[in-house]
Amino acid sequence: MDNCLTALDNAIRTVSGAAHASRPAPGNADLRAPALTSDAKRLSGALMRVNHVGEVCAQALYEAQALTARSEAVRRQMEHAAREETDHLAWTADRLEALGDRPSLLNPLWYAGAFAIGLAAGRAGDRWSLGFLVETERQVEEHLAGHLDRLPPEDHVSRAIVSQMKTDEAGHADAALAAGAAPLPAPLRWLMRGAAKVMTTTAHYV
Repeated sequence: MDNCLTALDNAIRTVSGAAHASRPAPGNADLRAPALTSDAKRLSGALMRVNHVGEVCAQALYEAQALTARSEAVRRQMEHAAREETDHLAWTADRLEALGDRPSLLNPLWYAGAFAIGLAAGRAGDRWSLGFLVETERQVEEHLAGHLDRLPPEDHVSRAIVSQMKTDEAGHADAALAAGAAPLPAPLRWLMRGAAKVMTTTAHYV
């Protein structure tokens, strides 16, 4: 019951925008950052909305995987990753506000879907759950690298946030590999890519 109440509280905080970072946002101290044009702000806002959706999903995934973990070590690993993802969630939310943009209107739906996927991954067993974490984070790394290519060069703050997120995601994947993650079958990896493509394309606008 306690775990369920904690999961519910985390869901409410995530979709309501009540998350708080434990680390300062990268780039926020850069007083030399130039003012952005309206087109640059619009592009940065759309990309950071997509990144914020990714962090909403990460909270749901790791919460569900922690709930279904069979070993205490894997549970702690999921909870540690979720805490760092909370920083990302807060950073991207704050950056959206600074850009005069908004989070995705579909965040409750994204959270619910990701939570269901996380439950399925966790119930498959710890090695498969860790393997799912690895594949998720590798795809997120690739996605963030693409955003670093697309973000306006003058948007130093957004670029610093995305760069730190990319570093953290790589660390999560490496830790899961070291913990004994099982490699996922290719069809499942392709399915994950397809689902991520639908989500990111939709979140860019909605």
